[in-house]
Amino acid sequence: MKIGAENKKEVVIMAVLLAVALLVGLYTFRDFLWGSSAAATPSLPAAPAPQPKTTGTTTASLDTEPRLRRDILDASRAVKYEAGGRNIFQMQAVKIEQPKVPVRTNETPIGPEPLPPPPPPPKIPLVFYGFANKPGEPKRVFLAQGERIFVAGLNEIVDRRYKVVQIQANQVVMEDMLNNNQQPIPLTPR
Repeated sequence: MKIGAENKKEVVIMAVLLAVALLVGLYTFRDFLWGSSAAATPSLPAAPAPQPKTTGTTTASLDTEPRLRRDILDASRAVKYEAGGRNIFQMQAVKIEQPKVPVRTNETPIGPEPLPPPPPPPKIPLVFYGFANKPGEPKRVFLAQGERIFVAGLNEIVDRRYKVVQIQANQVVMEDMLNNNQQPIPLTPR
């Protein structure tokens, strides 16, 4: 088996990449392999450490062994808990004192004023004058609005706004399609 005899170009590229990977690996792990670089650099003399404060005969320091501060413990034991006689470890409702003066003297409603009821829908301005019915044809009604006369049948729209809903002998029920309300219009003699 011949290594690289057939494709020398690929072998050269692989050798270069292997050398780059080796250099990157050595640079990454240099502290682990040769020690810390901080130890090799000369250091400046350190500032003197602050001396711990002394209180009485005890010293407070993190470097020495921990000691119990009896003066602080005795001071915390001397404090009395005064919460007004309520035991915080029992469930009970807090008693609320009754007010000596009534809070409100008059009963006025709280909140915004209620909205007034919506206005009634406008009256349909048509006048019913009569109807015509021929045998075999649907009934038709005669309606007037001022000088204009309309002739309409059941479910037809008059004046692009009013629909004939029901035709009876003495009245016509009309629907205002803009306000969505129905009103009967009685027969008016002319």
